[in-house]
Amino acid sequence: MTENNENCETCTHQGTCPSRNSGEAVTCEVDPGSKIKHKIIIASGKGGVGKSTVSVNLARALLLDGFKVGILDADITGPNIPKLLGIEDRSLVLGEDGIKPADAGGIKAASMALLLSSRDTPVVWRGPMKMAAIKQFIEDVEWGELDFLIIDLPPGTSDEPLSVAQLIPDLAGAIIVTTPQEVSLLDSRKAVNMVKTMKLPVIGIIENMAGLMCPHCHQRIDIFQSGGGERMAEEMNVRFLGSIPIDPQVCSLGDAGQTFVEGDTPAADIFRLIVERLKNILR
Repeated sequence: MTENNENCETCTHQGTCPSRNSGEAVTCEVDPGSKIKHKIIIASGKGGVGKSTVSVNLARALLLDGFKVGILDADITGPNIPKLLGIEDRSLVLGEDGIKPADAGGIKAASMALLLSSRDTPVVWRGPMKMAAIKQFIEDVEWGELDFLIIDLPPGTSDEPLSVAQLIPDLAGAIIVTTPQEVSLLDSRKAVNMVKTMKLPVIGIIENMAGLMCPHCHQRIDIFQSGGGERMAEEMNVRFLGSIPIDPQVCSLGDAGQTFVEGDTPAADIFRLIVERLKNILR
């Protein structure tokens, strides 16, 4: 990531870096994620599709299956992961070997929201400062041994997604979250192509908010049309992982800092099937 003739003096990994004092300008060999088996980015072409909700429920589902899981909130200016995990009152603590992640019922979590003075404090930063913060979260957080690190990206195809992909070695790939309507699919196609441009595997596409089951007549109502995510996956030759229906409990549980995957609803049932497909892909 850096050349030892430039930044070794300020590097936090001086004691373990094999390139230290080698006398040559070489690429730093420190891999901050070397104890992490699978690093997955969760991306979307636009905001409001439920990407963060998918991230936290994926992390919780994997934890319930017995895996060691961490989640990195890489959305520096719009961090929502602590709210969805119910840990808004926690803070990140600086330890002897780096930053200690917050504990969310067994999930290790790091987010800019855990460093702010209040929940309403905005992060009014330009690109370079955001990039520096993401780099520090990746390199200096004591993730320890993990089976999965879920990285919740900000929406779009700009600085932050590119920086994460460049800073983290050996990414397992990306999951793209979309909703069924064409305005979302238009941007989601760009997100798929962004990932391909970065030469990362596209693990699959998840379609969120895919229809509502009327509680009175029990008929499906396609509020945002239907099947758009699956059609897009077929057109772009990527896997379709599944469709998550609109479920009022998803919203209420998220606001309460709880995950819906532990519930007994159609959305939870389908999401658990999506997680099983993901595990089979990465096996």
